[in-house]
Amino acid sequence: MQTVFITGATGYIGFSVAQAFRRAGYAVLGLTRSPHKARFLAQREIQPVVGAMQEPDTYRHLAAQADILIHAAVDYQADTAELDRLTVETLLAAARQGTTPRTLIYTSGVWVHGDTGGDAVDESSPLAPAAAVAWRPAVEDQVLTETGVRGLVLRPGVVYGGAGGLTGLWFDGATNGHPFDVVGDGRNHWSMVHVGDLAQGYVLAAQSGLAGEVFNLVDGVPRQVSEMVTAIGRATGTHKRPHYRPLAEAVTEMGPLAEALALDQKLRPDKATRFLGWHPQHPDFVADVHTYYRAWQAQRQQ
Repeated sequence: MQTVFITGATGYIGFSVAQAFRRAGYAVLGLTRSPHKARFLAQREIQPVVGAMQEPDTYRHLAAQADILIHAAVDYQADTAELDRLTVETLLAAARQGTTPRTLIYTSGVWVHGDTGGDAVDESSPLAPAAAVAWRPAVEDQVLTETGVRGLVLRPGVVYGGAGGLTGLWFDGATNGHPFDVVGDGRNHWSMVHVGDLAQGYVLAAQSGLAGEVFNLVDGVPRQVSEMVTAIGRATGTHKRPHYRPLAEAVTEMGPLAEALALDQKLRPDKATRFLGWHPQHPDFVADVHTYYRAWQAQRQQ
């Protein structure tokens, strides 16, 4: 039985990835900072590793025992880039140990493509990363070119489903009296991906035997932001109108993240379909927004 080590194992993406690997028959080690969440992982057949990315000595020895290493944690704070680089360097060092090449999967994101305008782009398109993720292309290259390691980079779209990620913030804003803000005028498109489909993409990538490849994991149905928030109003029954904030105003409060949220992006998943056999199974966000709203409600009640 192969072993997988995952950072961010209790996070929105990381937990779904950990579950997908466990269902596929892997032994899964999941990094978490919280002893309380360690019990949560253990109950779900995921071996908890209590530690922190800021302290590599708390996990590097266990990461070195894994056949597949996955960096699925991100926390957009002041030290995000530095911490991301430290974690990747630690995992690369762990992956280099042993007599056979190990696989390292790095989680990047579609924001490295920048604003794609009206055209749909793919992995071969030049990058123009948003300032919030300006460091990522260099880290991607480090993973892809490391000698003795099967490095892969996955770029998820905006993730929905379950607890909801960014769409969860919109559900919250539409129903609970919290700010229901949209950066920009809403005419921009987001390329999305369901969290369950995304997790399956990680499993397929790990099983592919490929190295040095990048895959955009999106559902292929870009939606205008205004269309999505209108759908949320219908699903929640509130029909609450969002506050469209001018980008310049949002930047003063949110910093570089505002620019990323205002990107107009259309991306294609053709490469993942062709090389990984990845086919998103879930209806896109607008098509099944009522289901995603009910799932978000149920998550909040836990």
